[in-house]
Amino acid sequence: MTNNLLEVRDLKTRFHTPEGVIHAVNGVSFDLPEGSTLAVVGESGCGKSVTMMSILRLIAIPPGEIASGSAVYCGVDLFKISESEMERDVRGKAIAMVFQDPMTSLNPVLTIGRQLTESLRVHLGMNPRQCQKRAVELLELVGIPEPVNRLHDYPHQYSGGMRQRVMIAMALSCSPSLLIADEPTTALDVTIQAQIVELVKSLREKVGLSIIWITHDLGVVAGLADRVVVMYSGFIVEEAGVDDIYEDPRHPYTIALLEALPRVDRRRGSSRLKAIHGAPPNLLVEPHGCPFAPRCEVAVEQCSVENPKLLQVNDGHKVACWVDVKTGAPR
Repeated sequence: MTNNLLEVRDLKTRFHTPEGVIHAVNGVSFDLPEGSTLAVVGESGCGKSVTMMSILRLIAIPPGEIASGSAVYCGVDLFKISESEMERDVRGKAIAMVFQDPMTSLNPVLTIGRQLTESLRVHLGMNPRQCQKRAVELLELVGIPEPVNRLHDYPHQYSGGMRQRVMIAMALSCSPSLLIADEPTTALDVTIQAQIVELVKSLREKVGLSIIWITHDLGVVAGLADRVVVMYSGFIVEEAGVDDIYEDPRHPYTIALLEALPRVDRRRGSSRLKAIHGAPPNLLVEPHGCPFAPRCEVAVEQCSVENPKLLQVNDGHKVACWVDVKTGAPR
């Protein structure tokens, strides 16, 4: 039996705005086994980041609200403990998060060393000498050259890729068991993206991390993830092992994402990348049918009436769709 490090059930997150209620996350449920890597993919605004920010209770309340659900980490529901317990025992210590843009995440007026050692003082109670030693070890771990000298530098003295490595070092400082990476390679060029992915893979093996990797790029997760969750309009529309997602996608949205992905084995002039027509749904309107139906090429009448549940179609593969895309027949 697999031990789950994190179990999320029926998570719903709302934002109350002057224009109305934004239905950002709509009943998300998933498991993260210990030592595994889960990729959460989908286009911008589908609820990937809000889901993870909700789990860590980092959304501003108000206007945000966790309307329902549970997030059980190591047997403890993170929604039922106090804010002080979250601050002391969970954020940064047990669960760490790497954000998308390291330049806005790092404080420009504090040295890298000062920012690296803050969590060591707060969570582990280290003295200055211990903090200095650990900070050097962390920079070495993520491949920063001459770490003793670079501790005294400021963020603007680092390149984009090096700043992201520093963010990863900060996240790992207290040896968390779960690392949430929120599109950590988006602002970087392709070569540096590959280096960061390889770094995270090597760190997973070295320190035994469990990882949730948030991305809009299915190409990034092929060699990184064990399982993939595909989100659309705040819903999970497909969940499967990484090989099944690429070899046997079962939801029209997943298929559309893959068809929009550039491939090196695509013959020159053989076919153009396929765009997903239409626009994402208005999150101010609570969906009643399938949210992807207006953009779907295989939608049937049932799709606009009732939102399908996420059901298992084969071992470990779940899909929320009224149509069997392999046969074209309604389910």
